[in-house]
Amino acid sequence: MINRRTLMTAAGALALAPAAAPTAANAQRGPFWDERAPMPWAIQEIYAAAWGERIITAGGLAMTPEGFHVSDRTAIYDTRRDVWEEGPRLPEARHHPMIVVADDKPWALGGYRRSAQGDWTSTTDIWVLDGDWTPAGAMPGPQAETVGVEHAGRIHLIGGRAPHGSGDGGWNDQGDIAVHRVFNPGDGRWAEAAPLPMARNSAAACVVDGAIWVAGGRTVAGGGTGRLDRYDPVTDRWDTLAPIPPSPATGRQVGGGLAMGAIDGRLVAFGGEWFGSDNTSRQGGVFAETWTYDAMRDVWFEGPPMPTPRHGLAAAGVGSALYAIAGGAVVGGGRASAAVEVFTLL
Repeated sequence: MINRRTLMTAAGALALAPAAAPTAANAQRGPFWDERAPMPWAIQEIYAAAWGERIITAGGLAMTPEGFHVSDRTAIYDTRRDVWEEGPRLPEARHHPMIVVADDKPWALGGYRRSAQGDWTSTTDIWVLDGDWTPAGAMPGPQAETVGVEHAGRIHLIGGRAPHGSGDGGWNDQGDIAVHRVFNPGDGRWAEAAPLPMARNSAAACVVDGAIWVAGGRTVAGGGTGRLDRYDPVTDRWDTLAPIPPSPATGRQVGGGLAMGAIDGRLVAFGGEWFGSDNTSRQGGVFAETWTYDAMRDVWFEGPPMPTPRHGLAAAGVGSALYAIAGGAVVGGGRASAAVEVFTLL
């Protein structure tokens, strides 16, 4: 069945697709992806934030011959010089630590650590990078695989997962949450805001036009969702808009483990993974699609596919460019990537 949204998506794909045989006059017209210097190491399950004209990320997971390695390394990318350098190491290895820049300083919040209970032990630690990573208090409660953004000097952590029983060490010990916490880096205080309308983890978020947009994600029981929710910090209210469409290539719903940023007032989402019918990685895959959202028409358009499809990757925007950083090249944790690619609209 063809409906208005199907037609709009198809029209957007045609409008956004680069010419098959570009001439000298239009060779640089976009949107398009381009390669940049890879990270010094392959890693996945990370987040990143723009720090002026730099991008910072820390922690993550990578598979080694001995099993999963949880990282304490920090990487800083200079977008002007296309060069990576290593920053100070985290006080303790983490995967999924939320990285947000506020008050011109990078903050690392929560995530998971390795403990005697397992590799998915939640933590409430907060660290701030001020020469070195320095302890800066604790979160009110566990909140990992969340989304985090800075708005008006505050850090918003929205959704994610937290322990739902007595266990706190395995992936299955964590359940989806809708909690929305707001941190003031100036005085270290936390406040509660309106919860996410749908509890979920592994979504993506960014700030556009003074609002916080949360797209995609997944639930432990239900799998991926393309849901798009918008939060107004002034009214403390959410509304729900057009979801990201299913993947045309796979027929699966784009959602879990994707990344998103904003360019020139438009949301751009890409990547992510899906699991098989048995809810494992044995029958799953990684999405290649790129989606841009037109807020005026409440419509998603399909853009050029990612050169290196990934999930558990980081995204950060600097100027009119959006960077896709590292991530998992196959569903699950079997092969981390160091790839860095940049998306531009023009």
